[in-house]
Amino acid sequence: MLANDSVKLRAVEPEDLEKLYAWENDTSLWDVGNTRQPYSKFALRQYVNEFDKNIYETCQLRFMIVEQLGNETVGTVDLFDFDIHNSRIALGLFVDESYQGKGFATSALRLVEAYVFDFLNLNQLYCHISALNEASRRMFEKEQYENNAVLKNWLRTANGFEDVIVFQRFKN
Repeated sequence: MLANDSVKLRAVEPEDLEKLYAWENDTSLWDVGNTRQPYSKFALRQYVNEFDKNIYETCQLRFMIVEQLGNETVGTVDLFDFDIHNSRIALGLFVDESYQGKGFATSALRLVEAYVFDFLNLNQLYCHISALNEASRRMFEKEQYENNAVLKNWLRTANGFEDVIVFQRFKN
């Protein structure tokens, strides 16, 4: 298991269904997650039940972020668009609003970096962050991710279009 003093990352379990259902169907998160319709419990149950496939088959992987102290599930880490030929993978990181600002995202990010760079032996981890998401931007900058591109008008939101910043981290 991937773990540090603050959080552990574990595979999705059947008992995660209710939290996943709530998070995936929270319309306020759809703009940043590319979701356009609600997920049924049936579909999520199938996803959880089929989660035993490996990253090389599916080109994606989801971890649940669990706080060490209270053993509460506080968020998710998604690795996707796994490109073994070009040695890179995309990152999606979510921490429930009630747990934000407590360092869980940074702790989870460091564990994911160890997994991506040391275990999968990839060259690059990258993510797309809304230019308006100041907390995430600050975290990736603090963690020494390179801000290498701005994708203009990349996300359509209820308020119009938002730019997206492409952050990249390379294996040392």
